[in-house]
Amino acid sequence: MTMIEQKADVYCNANLAGRLSKTTGGYTFTYDKKYYIDNDKPAIALSFPKNQKQYNSEILFPFFFGLLSEGVNKELQCRTLKIDEKDYFTRLIKTAGVDTIGAITVKEVL
Repeated sequence: MTMIEQKADVYCNANLAGRLSKTTGGYTFTYDKKYYIDNDKPAIALSFPKNQKQYNSEILFPFFFGLLSEGVNKELQCRTLKIDEKDYFTRLIKTAGVDTIGAITVKEVL
């Protein structure tokens, strides 16, 4: 049985687009139903075409990994927020909630 360990809401231009979860088996992403049925809302990425299926991956999806800082910024964020540099999901939910490059933001669901 797969258990959800952490979860985050994914926004596209401030509109709830879907839910990203870290599970015991990896990661999942599913579009929010309202976002999915709105034909005016774009897919969040080419690697996530809009459909009703759940996307699964054993590693953090490269699209979301690409939202993470690198180099000195990564080191500073990890040191300041006390996050393990290899804990990609926690880094994502703690740093991609505002001021990201592009339309996507990620916010932790408590």
